[in-house]
Parts: sequence; C-alpha cells; structure tokens
Amino acid sequence: MKLTIDQIRSVASGAAQIFEENGGVRLLRFTKEQYELYMGTGHRIKAPGTPGIRLTFSTDSPTLYLKADTDTGSGRSYFAFDVCVNGERVGSLDNYSHLNPGENYPGMKCTLGTYEKSFELGEGEKTVTVHLPFSVGVVLQEVSLADGATLTPVRRTKKLLCFGDSITHGYDALHPSNRYPARLADLLDAEENNKGVGGDRFFPPLARLKDDFTPDYITVAYGTNDWNNVTREEMAGNCRAFYAALRENYPDTPIFAITPVWRADCENIRPCGPFSEAEKIIAEAVADLSNVCVVRGTDLIPHDSALYGDLRLHPSDEGFAHYAKNLYAAMTEYLK
Repeated sequence: MKLTIDQIRSVASGAAQIFEENGGVRLLRFTKEQYELYMGTGHRIKAPGTPGIRLTFSTDSPTLYLKADTDTGSGRSYFAFDVCVNGERVGSLDNYSHLNPGENYPGMKCTLGTYEKSFELGEGEKTVTVHLPFSVGVVLQEVSLADGATLTPVRRTKKLLCFGDSITHGYDALHPSNRYPARLADLLDAEENNKGVGGDRFFPPLARLKDDFTPDYITVAYGTNDWNNVTREEMAGNCRAFYAALRENYPDTPIFAITPVWRADCENIRPCGPFSEAEKIIAEAVADLSNVCVVRGTDLIPHDSALYGDLRLHPSDEGFAHYAKNLYAAMTEYLK
C-alpha cells in the first residue's frame, strides 16, 4: 500500500510545506515566506534540509518501504533516515554506513541521489516514526506498507519551535533522531518545528515571520557565529531585535535563550571580544523580557572535544545526548 500525498500529509509533523514534485512529495520545514527569505542569503542551499520533519503513525504492517530522492540541504553530504518502532530505532536508510565513519567523520564525501530500503517492523500494532535527514533535501518517491495494513496518524498536542545555527540544524549527528531538538521534543512530548540553519547568526527578519501555530515552547540558540564574525555592537543589536520580534509574535510562550556551547577555540579573541562576551550580550538583551529564560550553553555539554563530531564545534550523537538532557532539566526547572 503506497501512501498518497494526503496520507503523508496526515502523518507528517515539522513540515510547513508539503507538495508534489518530480513525481514524489517534497517536504519543507519553512513557510513560503521563510523559505524565500533564505533564498536571498548565503545560506540558500541549507533551506531545503529536513531537520525536525517526521512521519509518525500507528500500523499493523510488518514492513515499511522507503524510496527517496535526496539533494543538497546543508554543508554535509552524508544523511540518514531513521526508522523507529515504539521509540526504538530498528534501522536506517543512509549513504555513509559502508564507509565505516570514524573520528572527524563530518568531512565524509557521500553521494546524493535516489536511495531505497525495506524495513522489518515486527508483528502487531505499533507506532512507527520515520525521522527525515537534517542534512539533505528530500522528495519522497514512495512510502509503502503491506497491502491492507492499518494506518492511523499519531500526533502530539504540544509544539516546540527551535531557532538556531548549525547545531540546531543538526550538525553533526550521524542519526537525525539523535539531534538535540529531536531528543528534546521527545522529552517534552512535543512536535519539533526546526528553523535552525548552519552558519546563521541572529537574524531578526526570520523572527518577524510568524508560523501558523502557537508554540508551547521556543528555544533560541545563536551566538557562536555572531561571536566569530561580528562586533559586539552588531551582535547586541541583532540579538535584541530578534528577541523583541519573537516576543511580539508569541507573548505568552516561554522562550529559552541558549547561550553558545563550548567550542575548542573558545580561548581565542574574536571581533566580538572573548567568548564569554557572547553570553553576556544575550543575557543583557533579554533581561527585561519576562517570558525569556537564559540557559548557559557552556553547562550543557562537557568540555571534551571527543563529544564533538568535528572535534571542535559540532556535537556528535553522544554530545547531543548531553545537550538535550541538560537543556530539558533547565527548562523543566524554569517551568515549575
């Protein structure tokens, strides 16, 4: 039983646009206005990436078949679709496992194109989740279950809205289900809506564009690229404008301002000053905003390069596990 576009739409979360393309189904996490905004920036190749988009449904099908076209969606060429049954990953469709990725794997040169795979789901009714890749754009050519199988959408009532740079985008998880926003959404029992873009800084025009839902939680994790590239004055102005716009759109939603996580070169001095200056700028910018809680990024991941996929900046799957666990603890403490 091949799922129709309407069936895919009914089981998808985290997608702001779903439409037919090249005989398949394209899923995008940005609204048309947000997507067009990035088309006018140097980050245009990263907008088609699909972090946070999932297909979640209940079925009695013992099998699942996936076929997808992949194209550029980040600065990484490796990808994986993760298939989970009742919350446990049972397999992945990827383009890198044959390379036996080792230390400093983000630089793997992998081929994009059309990929397909069948998965054994087991007998009986179960909840199946397909996590789409963070790193590539996706056109689903086929999602099929056994003929006559049941299909019931499984939706979460709460929504998590995530803004940020490459770390929120997903760099450098080997499995999309291990990114910190995916783990955090599971802990919060919320649907992830991911607006993270690799290389991005505080970008007020994005914050001014409102989505068609009201999130229950918002996380914002910029600052490391600002510190690395702009002056203190420019970062402070963009930071304040971003949070002001976000608060205007969502005045009653708790917003968690995550300061930059540790990076291996944080002892250096950049145009913004020392690394600690980025945290100070963010804290100052949101000090008078009642619904904004500052979370110290340097407390989220142990300061160990072994927890970073590129050994310096982007967390590995293990690094993301620390990030999500500690961020969730900080959020729940604030929400008490």
